[in-house]
Amino acid sequence: MHRAARTASLALVAASALTLTACGGSGADVGADAKQTLTVWAMGTEGEKLGDVAKTYEKAHPNVTVKVTPVGWDVAHQKLVAAAAAGKLPDVMQMGSSYLGEFADMGALEPVDTKTFKQGAFFSSAWDQGVYDGKSYGVPWYIDTRVLYYRTDLAKKAGLKDAPATMADLQKAATAYRDKAGTKWALSIQPSGLDAVQSFYPFLYSAGGAILDDRGKPVVNSAAAVKALENYGSYYSEGLSDKTFRPGYDVTKDFNTGAVPMFFSGPWVVGLLNDNYPGLKGKWAVARVPADKTSASMAGGSSLAVSADSSHKAAAKDFITYLTGAKGQADWYERTKDLPANTRAWQTGELAGDADMKVFRQQMETAKALPAQPKLTEITSKVDDAIGAVTQGKSSAKAALDKAQSAIENLVG
Repeated sequence: MHRAARTASLALVAASALTLTACGGSGADVGADAKQTLTVWAMGTEGEKLGDVAKTYEKAHPNVTVKVTPVGWDVAHQKLVAAAAAGKLPDVMQMGSSYLGEFADMGALEPVDTKTFKQGAFFSSAWDQGVYDGKSYGVPWYIDTRVLYYRTDLAKKAGLKDAPATMADLQKAATAYRDKAGTKWALSIQPSGLDAVQSFYPFLYSAGGAILDDRGKPVVNSAAAVKALENYGSYYSEGLSDKTFRPGYDVTKDFNTGAVPMFFSGPWVVGLLNDNYPGLKGKWAVARVPADKTSASMAGGSSLAVSADSSHKAAAKDFITYLTGAKGQADWYERTKDLPANTRAWQTGELAGDADMKVFRQQMETAKALPAQPKLTEITSKVDDAIGAVTQGKSSAKAALDKAQSAIENLVG
């Protein structure tokens, strides 16, 4: 799961903000044609794979040396904050959706050249993740969303003919899996702990709820959000989901044994199931999030941003153009299986004919992203707390979300 560590100190963030207010955007550009070294930080698997792409890019741009530094997601946020405070951010950096607003608010990022990078070339929810205070600061690189994985063989045993189309269908399917197919649990969703909100998003968005509205105003205790959390909590009160939070839990193992026949997750799981459990071939499928008011899921992924103090902005823009164009995106998918943010990359090649990926493509059309905020990780942690209080039977959904609403109101600008 691509999420940054949340351990950077508030004092360091404040110091970096002061530093960047004074010097942000001061770097003079050497021009794209000058002989230069472009520094790039990328996280996780992307950091490991990007070096090979950089070598290919260098062959066509011999004046530019691209120095890629892989950074672990567990330390990425902390390293970025420290680098910002020291005035040593790389020219180009991968930005997780949860903290782009924080660095944009500091003045650490260069606004995107919207004449070069067109909003209409990307999924709208992917583009929205890079927008802060009315300006774009990140170019979408890859996307992520969640869909429903389900065991088709056990569905037949449970008397189910099709994937659940509505949230009511999902509840009925869960009961049938447990009572007729004999599964231990019915649906794996995270009961509490860090990032429990990611499991909750399909319920929240499909019910028409949100954490923040388009203006960044907290709305997490709306009637729609309360309904969604009541629905989410019912899986625990009715014994359909495990209320024990297990850090590092790998749902694919229980999916393989049949202990868990349904779960929501992202596109990387397709490869995990095919590689690790070949015996499951033909016994599972993916489907869009069951609809309440609509079928909607979270939009995740990463953007590429340029340091405001970079003296290599022209070369950085050219490199990002290469990575986010349709051809570069298709190549990146072949290397990493990261889903392209550029919609034209889906029109040819493997993605165009892959039935499983088609479901993710469809889900992205209605996926929703949180508006960028400087304290977004703190905001979502308040929803994590509300989810845990409900799933553990310590609070009603209304009371838990009222508490979250009050806390979030103190965190937004």
